[in-house]
Amino acid sequence: MTFEELNLNRPLMNALDDLQYINPTPIQEKAFPVIMSGRDVVGIAQTGTGKTFAYLLPILRQLSYSEQKHPRVLIVVPTRELVLQIVAEIKKLTTYSSIRYEGIYGGTNITTQKQLVYNGIDILVATPGRLVDLVLTGILRLKSIQKLVLDEVDQLLGLGFQQQLNTFLETLPVKRQNILFSATMNEEIEKLLTKYFNGPEKIEIAAHGTPLEKIVQKVYHVPNFYSKAALLEDLITNDAELSKVLIFTNTIRIADRLLDHMNSKIPNTFGIIHSAKSQAHRIRILKEFKEGSVRVLIASDVAARGLDISDVTHVINFEMPEVPEDYIHRIGRTGRANKDGIAISFVNEKEQEYQDVIEKMMNKGMDYEPLPEGVKLSTMLIEEEETKPKFDKAYLKAQKQKAEAGPAFHEKSLKNQKVNLGGPAQREKLKGKKAKIRTRRHDS
Repeated sequence: MTFEELNLNRPLMNALDDLQYINPTPIQEKAFPVIMSGRDVVGIAQTGTGKTFAYLLPILRQLSYSEQKHPRVLIVVPTRELVLQIVAEIKKLTTYSSIRYEGIYGGTNITTQKQLVYNGIDILVATPGRLVDLVLTGILRLKSIQKLVLDEVDQLLGLGFQQQLNTFLETLPVKRQNILFSATMNEEIEKLLTKYFNGPEKIEIAAHGTPLEKIVQKVYHVPNFYSKAALLEDLITNDAELSKVLIFTNTIRIADRLLDHMNSKIPNTFGIIHSAKSQAHRIRILKEFKEGSVRVLIASDVAARGLDISDVTHVINFEMPEVPEDYIHRIGRTGRANKDGIAISFVNEKEQEYQDVIEKMMNKGMDYEPLPEGVKLSTMLIEEEETKPKFDKAYLKAQKQKAEAGPAFHEKSLKNQKVNLGGPAQREKLKGKKAKIRTRRHDS
């Protein structure tokens, strides 16, 4: 099928022609008529399969010109990067139309975003936190929402946005079309569907948990951080095919540590993106990575979902994720748009358990690779890899000192010793005796 065969209008076709898009992807082809029918939709497809256009094309096809201020389409996504990406996709598709759109997200001046909303919007793309913030100000009203899109729902829930989702979902008009897209399906998503969706039609392109077939998956068994860093240095230095590399770590701390180490070995090659970086930094570094001025980008899992970066040649898991689905999202950054890709994983002894679970889920093994001859394994461990004692050292020292001090009891000094005088009656009797003694002395 070609886009010409879909019921698209001329402005959309002109935009697609400019982009040189001819054939819709399977998820775009299947989702288009269902969304156009007005039914609630649940789309399950791996990342990189064209999910964004799958819902934008039918929504834009049905969205007519309007001068009303309040948004009619709401698209909710988990990260700022995904907001910016979807806004960029809307911009591409609305070159020949007058649709108004804006993206809002946290970490920036809310006053500026209030003004954008006040000016009038047809399509609003938002992260849940900032969406609720603007609704509570009274500037943003959701009473005119006709279509709601929840994209990357598994990550929305995984990042703890359940409360924000419930907050704004309760304020939306009951009569609306709900569209949900995700790479995986779980119990939390099923509960969301049961509560807020009306008999949704499910469109599933590939069973969740199945990797993209065009990605070659390799694994190196490497014992620790510095050994992994030595292997990474060797691969980046000696393999020219690693021309656009995305590296994933499990934590921000390891990402920062890896950047510092690699910058000392191969300067002007690595960049980094994670949630602790400023929005200006994240936008700039993504631009440099896309344009090629940064060859290798280190990322935490915040970048594993939704980022559409073309021509990523390799994805490297510097650490294996504990959640198998996260592995699928990570490797989905390469092998996009029908291109081949390579995913490489560095696995230590502990992470071999994660590898086993991932391979079982995929029903497919990874190709084991021997270490290159020039790579020397290190015995030095970083703080996170050292075995932690069961008790704090200061606590153990205090316990030792306490034991050496001997018994905690000692004999009281003579003057502090007290004698049991009995109850009140006995004490009064004793006082009477003392008084008689004093009287006799006085009389004598």
